[in-house]
Amino acid sequence: MTQPPVFKRAPRPEGKGEAAAPSGTSRLNKRMAELRMCSRREADAWIEQGWVKVNGLPASMGQQVTLSDRITIDKAAEQQQDRQVTILLHKPMGYVSGQAEDGHEPAITLINPRSHWMGDPSKMRFTPPHLRGLAPAGRLDIDSTGLLVLTQDGRVARQLIGEDSEMEKEYLVRVAYTGHENTAAATAASATYGGKANQLTTIGDFDRVSANVQAVFPKALLERLRHGLSLDGKPLKPAKVDWQNPEQLRFVLTEGKKRQIRRMCEQVGLKVVGLKRIRMGGVQLGQMPAGTWRYLGPNESF
Repeated sequence: MTQPPVFKRAPRPEGKGEAAAPSGTSRLNKRMAELRMCSRREADAWIEQGWVKVNGLPASMGQQVTLSDRITIDKAAEQQQDRQVTILLHKPMGYVSGQAEDGHEPAITLINPRSHWMGDPSKMRFTPPHLRGLAPAGRLDIDSTGLLVLTQDGRVARQLIGEDSEMEKEYLVRVAYTGHENTAAATAASATYGGKANQLTTIGDFDRVSANVQAVFPKALLERLRHGLSLDGKPLKPAKVDWQNPEQLRFVLTEGKKRQIRRMCEQVGLKVVGLKRIRMGGVQLGQMPAGTWRYLGPNESF
């Protein structure tokens, strides 16, 4: 089976063997992406097809442009974009977001007519070309569930995972408290719970608090989840973190480091026992059952 491509943040071109770009200019593909005309990859493909003009003249690969240059695209490119689809999948556990690994199937294998959600408001019909070039814009770990976006549209991918993206992603996270080893934050918080925080410092993974975690988890550590943690030597952006119920936290992030929520929780003595993504930007998972999917509707946007 041919593996689907994966949208990734494009590395900065090193310009090996190229002269430095003139001051005040940028590469054409980058400028087109900034204007939300397409992704950089799509721009390069269109330039090769002869579908892009700069100031009325055919564009060339790697061409430098200024902010005042007029960029136009051929109707063929617009028609190609109009045919591109974006699919919203409720990913169950046990599937990887991208290419198959360690014997686990990729989420794209769930996209077929049988699993198309009957409540899809778009009324679009599935056709095999909808799988061509379909790739996940972002990822969910194999043991996480919820909203996974797969798209043929580079503009959507850039919105969600572009290097300048600050798209909100919302998660429901079920946790257990395993204790926190003598941190100043835990000690300061112990008075709030009559010394319970100190009692929890020796709790191990097989003797954890999994019921009414909210009652024993120090408020000072909740503040650290919101702001003050670092991963891979870099401080994390502020996050919205609140209790949804006594065993479940609600996270809203604007960045997406690998296994970020699980690693954040580990730093404050929490163990994630369930994680579900329920929103990306303005698009909700809603009532769609696990293992089913639908199309992004024409009136929806991230």
